[in-house]
Parts: sequence; C-alpha cells; structure tokens
Amino acid sequence: MSPKRLAWPAAVLAVAAVGLLSLAVGTRAVPLSAVFDALLHGGGSPDAMVVRSLRVPRTEVGLTAGAALGVAGAALQAVTRNPLADPGILGLSQGAAAGVVLAIGFGLANGFGGYVWYAFAGAVVAACLVYGIAARGREGASPVKLALAGTALSAMTAGATTVVLTSSSATLDQFRFWQVGALSGRDADTVVRMLPFLAGGAVLVLACARGLDALALGDETARALGHRVQLVRGVAALGATLLTAAAVAAAGPIAFVGLAVPHLARRLVSGGHRAVLPLSALLGAALLLGADVAGRVVRAPAEVPAGVMTALVGVPVLVVLVRRKGAVA
Repeated sequence: MSPKRLAWPAAVLAVAAVGLLSLAVGTRAVPLSAVFDALLHGGGSPDAMVVRSLRVPRTEVGLTAGAALGVAGAALQAVTRNPLADPGILGLSQGAAAGVVLAIGFGLANGFGGYVWYAFAGAVVAACLVYGIAARGREGASPVKLALAGTALSAMTAGATTVVLTSSSATLDQFRFWQVGALSGRDADTVVRMLPFLAGGAVLVLACARGLDALALGDETARALGHRVQLVRGVAALGATLLTAAAVAAAGPIAFVGLAVPHLARRLVSGGHRAVLPLSALLGAALLLGADVAGRVVRAPAEVPAGVMTALVGVPVLVVLVRRKGAVA
C-alpha cells in the first residue's frame, strides 16, 4: 500500500488512540478496561463517573473543535491563496472573541455553552466587514485584499476588546479562563450547541471543494473553468466562519491547528480538496485532543491548557513555513 493510502487508516487510528488516552489519562488515571466498561455498561463506580461525566464531554469537544479548525484552516488557505492563513486571517477568531467579551460584559451569557451564539455573531460580523472592505474596487475580494483587511480588522477588534476588558475586572476574570484555550470544564451541552454550526460549516466548505481546487490555479483560470470565483470565496468563507465560531466558542482561541494541519494533509494525500478537507478534519481532531492529553501529563497533577500546547507545537511549524522558499508568495 502506498504511503498516501496509508494516511487515511493512520489518521483514523490516531484519532481513536488519542480518544482513548483522553478518557484514560488525567489526575485520576483510569485503566482502559474500566474505560470500556463505563462506555458499554455505565455503572456508578468513581472511575465510571469520571469517564462519563467529565472526560467524554471533554473528548467530544476536543475532537469536534479540532476537526472544525482543521477544515476552516484548509478552506481559508485556499480562499486567500496564502499558505500562512488560519482562522485568524479574516479576523474570525478576534471577531468571535469580541462577541464573547460583549456577552460576558453585558451579562448575556454565562458558561461555555452560552458563548457559541455570541461567538458566531462576532465572527459573522467580522467576516462581513472584511469581505465588504476587500470587495471594493475593480479586482473585488482578491486574496491579498482579504488578508490585509482581515489583519487590520483583527488589530482594531483586539484593541477594542482590550478596552472593554481593562475597564471591567469582572469581565476580565471570566474572560481570561476562556481566552487561554482549553477543553476542561466543558459539558455535553457544549457539544450539542456546536453541532448545528459544525454541520452547516462542513456542508458549505465541502460543497466548494472543486471550486477551491480551481482557485489555486488563479482567478482567471477558475473563471475559464466555469467557476463563479466570488461565490466560491463567499460560500467557503461563510462555512469557515461557522466552523471557527463553534470551535472558538467551545474551546477558546486555539492557535496553529488551522495553520499546521492543512499543510500536513496536503503532504499526505492527493486528489485536491475533496481529500484534503476530510483529512484535515481527522488530523485537526487528533492534534488538538493529543495536545490536551499531553497537557495533562507534562506537569501532572497540574494541567497545561491545550491552547498553550498547540502553540508550542505550532511555532516551529510556522518558522519552517516562513523559511521555505515561496512560502508567502
């Protein structure tokens, strides 16, 4: 079997492995036999309660948020034709963060499950502003204009968020636990609230897979092949917005998953975005949940948040990408 065909079973096995580790590893170590017993037969033992009530929701959030960030990153790199793009490139992460800050500051939401609607609203507003700014002029929303508009809006939104946080200590205290990016403390309701956004975003992005392949050849070539370039960009960006909003609301602004995972997926498979997008979902899920498991181990019994662990992994990847010839072309 060729290495590219091995990528799929390897990715599935990686997801299964980190899923089991997530259920077994932590401050209270649970044997795998007890994990399977809790999943299959329930029970009221301390191990079963830890697995079902704490670690199953945490694992589900890690898998779904990681998959969402992986797919969103792959879509945005194609939309902007920028290999260094991630969900922050269009201001989506900062927009979602601003929505959460406003929800906390005005007492509109309390808890991770309630943040998703406000994170989504913030991400949508940010995406619409970026696209509206970039679309002005003859060239329309070109990749360079999208990246520049997204960077500018991110900086402005971050400044406005900081003003709100520094003027309200109560908002800052609540926001800082979410801002670091972590999977602990999430419950089953968080996953339920994520699902509509995840499903909608995934459908939109996957529907644009052929169009994203054409965009990689340039706008003129894509038009010559019969694709409506602005429509493809808009639909794919909307799908990425839905995915990012759900992931950011549930897990906080996790860095580098959306940047690193699509590059690895493209190296492992051929066949364009019809293969890259689903593999990015598997690899993103494995990376984020694996980072969470590693964070429980490196400083046990204390925990290092998953967002910190993904940053430690992602920084070297970013350096390699920047140093590669033509990485920012």
